[in-house]
Amino acid sequence: MKGRGGNHIVSSWSGRKAGTWGRKPLLLIAFGVLPIRGVLYTLTSNTELLVAIQVLDGIGAGIFGVVSVLVIADLTRGTGRFNLTLGAITTAVGIGASLSQVIAGGIVHRVGSHAGFLFLAAVASAAFAILYFFMPETRNIRLARE
Repeated sequence: MKGRGGNHIVSSWSGRKAGTWGRKPLLLIAFGVLPIRGVLYTLTSNTELLVAIQVLDGIGAGIFGVVSVLVIADLTRGTGRFNLTLGAITTAVGIGASLSQVIAGGIVHRVGSHAGFLFLAAVASAAFAILYFFMPETRNIRLARE
């Protein structure tokens, strides 16, 4: 795909690191860049800096795209439910993306873009906290089943 080389580099790197670091640390990186990105958007209107900040989304997406599939594989190993779970997670991500656009768009319309970005950063921070405190490392589950 044209113009997506950086995402492939991040995806390849995260696939290699998932086996040694585990899944959770990589997901924390992927989720951690999102609130940072949301806050950084409120600090500048410089086009070059905004594009540079957008690179953080590519890093998060590159990691999430690989590691989320590995987490699903870890959790569904031997159950025959990998495709069902992957479809459910993909649907939830799509619904979340749609809702975030609608809600943040309403906030931007009524209050302004800074409030919209800060709202998205707050939601991303909540997701990061939930991941940090409540999600176990699934690599250990996979290793225990082998």
